[in-house]
Amino acid sequence: MIEWMLIPIAFATSCLAAVIGMGGGILLIALMPGLLPAAAILPMHAATQLASNASRAAFGWRSIDLSLIPAVALGAAAGAWVGAGLYQNLDMHWLPAIVGAFILVFVWLPLPALPGAGQLSLLALGFYQTGLGMLAGATGPVGAAVLLRRCAARDWLVVNTALYMSLNHVMRLTAFFLLGFSFAPWWPLLAGMIVAGVAGSWVGTRLRARMPQRDFQRLFRWLVTGLALRLLLMPLMDASM
Repeated sequence: MIEWMLIPIAFATSCLAAVIGMGGGILLIALMPGLLPAAAILPMHAATQLASNASRAAFGWRSIDLSLIPAVALGAAAGAWVGAGLYQNLDMHWLPAIVGAFILVFVWLPLPALPGAGQLSLLALGFYQTGLGMLAGATGPVGAAVLLRRCAARDWLVVNTALYMSLNHVMRLTAFFLLGFSFAPWWPLLAGMIVAGVAGSWVGTRLRARMPQRDFQRLFRWLVTGLALRLLLMPLMDASM
């Protein structure tokens, strides 16, 4: 029953994302290997993060920018189609290492700059994030620079990051359903994680204005780095047992 540890983890990571606008999905997926079978990690992550992001956007609905939706949704649909083809060819034994490598890239390397601040950049963002999300799970930090060009207000960034990530997760879940993944064996755990994620969004939304970010983000970066290194080593440790 060790997988039930994911319920408090879902609460804490959702609260984190509501406070600083990103990072919760990365931390959650870094903790999932070892608690769930490899084949269930990405679909369960997508479902939990959909609840977390959608609730975060709903709790800050006054800041939602509906003009983002059409281009991001179209790009996300195309990205899910391409990413699903790549996902089918993944060796699940190496999935934790793949996720760990992507996490290190997101945390430490300069993220690719998508050109412009118009609809084309939003289309590219939807495609890039959803396609990559089919392989890596947590891709939220990739879009920060795109939205920052449109508005630097903290609440706007947090809420609209949650909005486009919700579209991302909807498309990814659709792809996992079409690929044949069944949530039926996991519904009690998933229900608990969804409730915990929504509760975390509610608490984090109220903490956002009170939390300084600079020192917290530095600590978070090193914590996630340690977890990513653990993921890189997991396939090798399993092979030696």
